[in-house]
Parts: sequence; structure tokens; C-alpha cells
Amino acid sequence: MIHKHLLDNGIRVLAERIPSVKSVAIGLWVNIGSRDEKPTEHGMSHFLEHMFFKGTKRRSAKEIALEIDSIGGEMNAFTSREMTTFYVKVLDEHLPEAIDILSDNFLYSQFDPEEIEKEQQVVLEEIKMVEDDPEDLVHELHLKDMWKGNALARPILGTPESVSSFTQRKILKFIARTYDPHKMVISVAGRFDQDPLMKRLQDTFGQYSAYECDIKARRPAKIKSSVLIKEKDFEQVHLCIGSGGLAQADPDRYVLYLLSTILGGGMSSRLFQEVRENRGWAYSIYSSPSSYQNEGLFTVYAGTSPQNAPKVVDVILEELKGIKDLAVDHAELSRAKNHIKGSMILGMESTSNRMSRLAKEELYFGRNFSMREVTQEINRVTSKQIQTLANKLFTPKTLTLTALGRIEAGAFPNKLTV
Repeated sequence: MIHKHLLDNGIRVLAERIPSVKSVAIGLWVNIGSRDEKPTEHGMSHFLEHMFFKGTKRRSAKEIALEIDSIGGEMNAFTSREMTTFYVKVLDEHLPEAIDILSDNFLYSQFDPEEIEKEQQVVLEEIKMVEDDPEDLVHELHLKDMWKGNALARPILGTPESVSSFTQRKILKFIARTYDPHKMVISVAGRFDQDPLMKRLQDTFGQYSAYECDIKARRPAKIKSSVLIKEKDFEQVHLCIGSGGLAQADPDRYVLYLLSTILGGGMSSRLFQEVRENRGWAYSIYSSPSSYQNEGLFTVYAGTSPQNAPKVVDVILEELKGIKDLAVDHAELSRAKNHIKGSMILGMESTSNRMSRLAKEELYFGRNFSMREVTQEINRVTSKQIQTLANKLFTPKTLTLTALGRIEAGAFPNKLTV
């Protein structure tokens, strides 16, 4: 059973007790990400993800790491375009220590200038790592080209120039401007006692207050159809073909999940079978939807040889056209539904996954969906709905191509059609 509580300062708490496990995962989710940054703050959300582990009034960075290791726990954080998350996973008997460490990091981090300077070097290396990873880089270039001029197009990590400009004053100013308790959720999943948990959370996170918040409304992004070729000396050409997608709360989101599963969501998907199995033109090829508060995108990725890249693009476009023109048959739709339901149920065996699901549903929908509800929604999807959505999304107005590698601009048409 899932319990929802409100701390005195407005932070929401979602707690799902699972007596059959021995672990518990707890996460602080802040509904602030890279798209909420001003141009002068570019990369700040991600930088904060690092800095909250770099020492408090009570603990040094090394002491934080030692304490987590000494109880066999896992502590980490991640940043997306709309959220920043800090979490700990431990055995249930160590939950009090986990809450103490997590809340201490959040409430009492010092943001020491020396630590800031060191961590700037770490993030600069992280940025270089993306530059050296062609799959990551082509996705970044693709987003930048698709959503030109919108905050969603900017890399989450920031740039060397923006990261190098961060100071303690800028960090504190950003927290004061954006970290509103009403935009925060604490989610807990696993084995715990309800009353002691709530008391600890109120005594720790419940003490947080913010009075200077000035969060601007998120500006919707419009996709601009284009073809971008970036030459770089890689062995493969890395391709992203994208189109418009759906917002997180769109009623057709389950239709989108099935559309993506059928096209490129697994080993039996159309793209995997046609490009890899039948033709041997790629090792990695997949499709993935990305959804945000008020927009989304649909992306197909493939890595292939320079000589095969134009042919792979043609096959991808043919598959997009095929799912627009001809309804999915019953057997393929049934396989896709079972694949999604099976993946979800297997994911529910992880307390970390359940903790994440609680928080995301609360932040985007303001409520929790039972597995029965989700399963029913998936079962209701028809072939006609998938075909209709494919025709809505895969249009020349929003189709974009980004190619990265040893390939000339003339290898692809200037405009994509399906």
C-alpha cells in the first residue's frame, strides 16, 4: 500500500512498504532540471548533483563515502532536463543512517570554494567523455538541432565556459531561486516502519525552507525539421532520426510505448530484425520515446559503416512509412504488449525502480497508478490507435536526421519524407 504525506514545509512524501524485501530505497526528487536554468546557469543543476556530496558541516566528502560504504549502501544522484534526484539504497536496518546522511548533504552542504574548483575539473572531464563517446554525442547534437533556441536543446552537463564560471555565490543563488519545497518529492520503497519514518523525515527534510523562489514557466519547444551532418573521425557513422513525440501526461502515452516497442524496442522489433538480423548493417539499432512536461520526441538510433549509412537511413524511413500505411497485426501487437507488461513487472522487483516510479508519477500526474490500471491501459490499445499516432508523429514537418562520422553532407537528402 502507498501512503502519501505532506511535511510541514510542503515537501510531499510517497512511501510504499514492501515487507517481503530486506532493502529500502529513498530518494529526494526536485522538479528542477537543465531546462529551468538561465543561460548564465547552464549546467548548474548537474553541478549541484556533484556538489551535494562534497562536504557538510558535520562530514567531509570522504567521511560521507566511508559512512555509506560501512553500511553496505549505495548513494548516487542524477540530473535530467526536468529533474534532479539524490538517492540512497540500504538494508532496512540502516534506513535511519541513510536519512541522516541524505538530509545532511541536502540541508548543510558547505559548497567550499576549493571543492567547487576541484569538482569543476571533474565535470570538465565528464564533458570531454561525452565528446569521446559517439553515441552520446550524436544524441546531444540531435537534440540541439531539433529544438534550436529552446532550453531543452542545451546539454545537461553545461559547457566548459559555463561550468568554469560557477562560484559559491552563484550556487547558493540558484538554490534559492529554484529549490522550492513544493516542487520536491521524497519517495521511499522497501521495508520500513511508517511512523518512525515520517518522524525522521519531518525532523530532517521538514526543516528546509525557501523564500526567494523565482521559477519561470517552462517554454514549450517546437521541432524544426532539418538534416545535420557532422564529420568526425569515427569508425562508424552514428545516426539519429527523430520526430515529434508526446508529453508525459498525454492520454496516448501507452500507444506511444507500444509503437516504439514494435519499431525498435527489442530483438524482435522491426528495425532490429530488418537492419541487424536480415542485412547485418548495424550492431546497435533502437527506438526510444522521450517525454517532458509539455512536449516530447521520438528517436531512432543506429551505428553503421560509412558506406551503409545512407541505406540504413532509407530502411528506417521505410519502416516508419510501413507502420503508418499498414495496421499492426494481432500477433505483433500481442507480443509488444506482453513485452512491456513483463518488463514493468520485472522492474517492480527492484525497490529502486519502485521508488523512482512513485516520484515520477507524483511529479507528473499528482497521483499513483496501480499495476492493474497500467496493464488495463496497455491491453486497451488497438492497432488502429498505433497507426493513427504514427501518422500524427512521422511527418516531413518534424522529421530530423543527425549523422556523426566520416560521411559527406551530400550522402543524405536535404529533407526527409515518409
